[in-house]
Amino acid sequence: MTTEDLVQALLAADALRFGEFELSHGGTSEYYVDKYRFETDPSALRTIARAFAARVGDTKLAGVALGAVPLVAATSMETGNPYVIVRKEQKAYGTGNRIEGALEPGESVIVLEDVATTGQSALDAVEALREAGARVEMVLVVVDREEGASERMAEHDVRLESLLTATELLEAQ
Repeated sequence: MTTEDLVQALLAADALRFGEFELSHGGTSEYYVDKYRFETDPSALRTIARAFAARVGDTKLAGVALGAVPLVAATSMETGNPYVIVRKEQKAYGTGNRIEGALEPGESVIVLEDVATTGQSALDAVEALREAGARVEMVLVVVDREEGASERMAEHDVRLESLLTATELLEAQ
């Protein structure tokens, strides 16, 4: 899977938008990577899952709810690796779990995420997994917007890897 294949998959899914957008961390941007466009497009999702599969080995996967659930499910199907879903907060109903799925203390887990800007939601998932006893050393994202997520992860002994950077995606325009 080449960078060009990934760029073309996101562009074909119409996932790169231009305008003025408010981002989840409160800042604004002149471009937006619409995760729902690439996560709901079967061809783009398959391309991303295959690219993730090439990087995760046989490690258990984790997806951050809601955005990364399609990514982690598709990657699990591609690899056969089991996965868990990390909720943003513990629910007061049902099982009350913050982490859904089987997770054993000491297990190594790779967190999959859609787009990283500051990296806070992925870092929150890493912390929840670590509190549950998992070993998390890597977060793998589709697009790194190159706005500090890598540095924030490094401060917590987590390596951020991306399939694409914002620079690579924007240069393809």
